[in-house]
Amino acid sequence: MRIGFVGLGKMGGNMVERLLKGDHGIVAFDPIKEAQEEAQNKGAVSASSLQELVDKLDTPRAIWIMVPSGTPTEENINALSSLLSEGDVLIDGGNSFYKDSMRRAQWLKAKGIALLDAGTSGGIWGLKVGYCLMIGGEASVFRQLEPVFKTLAPEDGYAYVGASGAGHFVKMVHNGIEYALLQGYAEGFEILNVKADFNLDLRQIAHLWNQGSVIRSWLLKLAEDAFAKDPNLGSIRGYVQDSGEGRWTVAEAIENDVPAPLITLSLLERLSSRQEESFSAKVVAALRDEFGGHGVKKR
Repeated sequence: MRIGFVGLGKMGGNMVERLLKGDHGIVAFDPIKEAQEEAQNKGAVSASSLQELVDKLDTPRAIWIMVPSGTPTEENINALSSLLSEGDVLIDGGNSFYKDSMRRAQWLKAKGIALLDAGTSGGIWGLKVGYCLMIGGEASVFRQLEPVFKTLAPEDGYAYVGASGAGHFVKMVHNGIEYALLQGYAEGFEILNVKADFNLDLRQIAHLWNQGSVIRSWLLKLAEDAFAKDPNLGSIRGYVQDSGEGRWTVAEAIENDVPAPLITLSLLERLSSRQEESFSAKVVAALRDEFGGHGVKKR
């Protein structure tokens, strides 16, 4: 198939390369010149603007948008909606909030343009092993674009999961689970690391646990790689960012009266990681000293 691709960053650029290797034709656009040239060098047809990208595609057109969620996605969808024709398709592969995807799908449908929300997981490894794709929207449009999904994904690595918004909803919960898994591994390795009596080799243990253990996983393989590069992670600051999906998952759990303590606490731990020093901890220390004379550590 021949499709347009908007957004050639770490994910988007690799996805374009995988599609090109699968013999799809790509018309690519990114405002960053270097990213545009890299895609062109790999075989994509370059477009200098959204208008040129649309002009270089035959109808019915399909355009994959792989830009940050929120305003960048909204702006690109708005701009493309005025350039496309009835029967064209937009695919949002970013981490959009599922209610935004539902709203956008309805708005575009009134213009005769279809929207698929494609939750995409795989990170920088997707080029080599494929991307897990969770796709929402109209089933007939999904089938129309299925050759693209089949190329991007590993075997059994893509699925139509439901109506508009379902793809991004499933991806949102996927990322919430990821928060809890990462936190579980992190806490375990910290307990191992502080036990100075045994001088434990964290890389060795990560490798060991991946050999038949019930907690074996790809994340443990990545932990092994990380410890091999930096055994005590001394070069890394313990600051953990979040991209929004964890917050949305927790909010959804609260809205639907679902207890999700692990995901919630893992999100709060990420927020805690950004504090140089916790004021709330200072309050607790001061109060313990006031009521029990437990003493405080002075700066």
